[in-house]
Amino acid sequence: MDAVTLRRYETLGPFEIKNDLANIAVRTAKAAQIAYLNAGRGNPNWIATEPRAAFFLLGQFALSESQRTNNLPAGVGGMARAPGIAARLSAWLDQRADTPGAALLQKVVPWAIQRFAFAPDAFVHELVDSTLGDNYPVPDRMLAHNEQIVREYLQWAMCGEPRPSGRFDLYAVEGGTAAMCYLFKSFKANRLLNIGDTIAMVTPIFTPYLEMPHLEEYALQIVSIPARQEQRWQFTDRDLAPLLDPAVKAFVVVNPGNPYAVALGGESIAAIGRVLEQRPDLMILTDDVYGTFVPGFRSLLGEFPKNTIGVYSYSKYFGCSGWRLGVIALHEDNIFDEKLAALPPDVLQALDRRYAPLALDPRSVRFIDRIVAESRDIALNHTAGLSLPQQVMMTLFSLAELCDETKAYQRACIGILRRRVEATISGLGIDIPPNPLFDWYYGLIDFDFWLRKYGGDDVAEWVKANVHPLDIVFRLAEDHGIVLLNGGGFDAPDWSVRVSFANLDDDVYENIGRAVRAVARSYVLACRAAHAAAPGPARA
Repeated sequence: MDAVTLRRYETLGPFEIKNDLANIAVRTAKAAQIAYLNAGRGNPNWIATEPRAAFFLLGQFALSESQRTNNLPAGVGGMARAPGIAARLSAWLDQRADTPGAALLQKVVPWAIQRFAFAPDAFVHELVDSTLGDNYPVPDRMLAHNEQIVREYLQWAMCGEPRPSGRFDLYAVEGGTAAMCYLFKSFKANRLLNIGDTIAMVTPIFTPYLEMPHLEEYALQIVSIPARQEQRWQFTDRDLAPLLDPAVKAFVVVNPGNPYAVALGGESIAAIGRVLEQRPDLMILTDDVYGTFVPGFRSLLGEFPKNTIGVYSYSKYFGCSGWRLGVIALHEDNIFDEKLAALPPDVLQALDRRYAPLALDPRSVRFIDRIVAESRDIALNHTAGLSLPQQVMMTLFSLAELCDETKAYQRACIGILRRRVEATISGLGIDIPPNPLFDWYYGLIDFDFWLRKYGGDDVAEWVKANVHPLDIVFRLAEDHGIVLLNGGGFDAPDWSVRVSFANLDDDVYENIGRAVRAVARSYVLACRAAHAAAPGPARA
């Protein structure tokens, strides 16, 4: 594709460019009778089966409890009743011990009752009534038992060791994307971030974090904190120095990174801690969706709970993007509420009017609850909350992992990704040193880095001068029927691509590596041909 046409795509995000790449790749695959391979999205092609089996079996019990209350011939049931329901579930499962899902329910329900000192009937009734979905979410922020279970799960999934003291308050939301939207909206509504304010973010980063601040309703200035491949994606005090500027109100991190798939190590976390010693007012937003793919993962939420608001999504680890399961986590002792209390009197009065429908004392409404209200434009706060069947699925995913003492599921997921990464590296024909902080989920292939290492600086400079950065992804689609995302859309190096190791079968990834290698070789050959044709002294 010619450079003029490619320049038309420069204003589009990578996920929008992907649609045209897919159309091109499909035509190529059909014409050449080769496989169409779309490694552009991160939706995994595996699912967690046992929690789902438990959910569907629980649904059968819930329906029987409804019919136990009322069972009209027209197909009208009643609402499940709590007294004795835990014993009835236990007896019902005993009769179906060989049914898929029964063993997990028989394990996790008693475990949760003992671990969290739940009243058995209250907990089981929450599961049953919520599976039926016959009530609004109450509390609207998150079901009481579900919140305690997910809080414990997040201690493992996000926080790591040492375990932070105190309590995190959670808000169950419709996936990580909803969390992003609600948070930015709430930051602005509560004057924690105002039009024209400056935020910093680690780059490369998931594209929406780059795009949302520039929307006219936010109009934020962005300071980039680049993660560099030559530093293995870690940070020094010098890298983080821009955060010392008091004009920087917030720091946004995706950890492990997307697209480069490496978690923050201990030295980087310590460097951020040194920033907070000088900037105790700095707000941190950390998105830790991929942390579960790094054994021993430590989040900024666990290290700096007072300054940090956390986002987690279940979609990648459990293969449940369609369930839309996400969580916002905020520690009970946090600077966000402190900042609210310290706002100027005129701003506080304006916020009093905004939140007056929610409480007799609007200033007592905490930031976590304001996020809930803003998710429904305040006026519909009484109907806020993630749907109850979704929250049950969240409960069962969390309990399944908490009760997996050997972490067999985690090892299996990482094993899938590792095989695909190793196959891609084999196809690329390169060596990559091991990195214990790598999450295996994505790969960022930097053509400039690759060409300098394997072709020489002259080749890399020629490519920059003569090849449009988007040529890489369009060449892969046109010549090989393969869809990858352009790295520049994530604020990664322009001559880079992101490959997802999550969504295709193991055996195709070596072919993807070979195709990327073929495109890189074509640039090397084009460079040499151009040099050979150029007048002047002969070139080696």
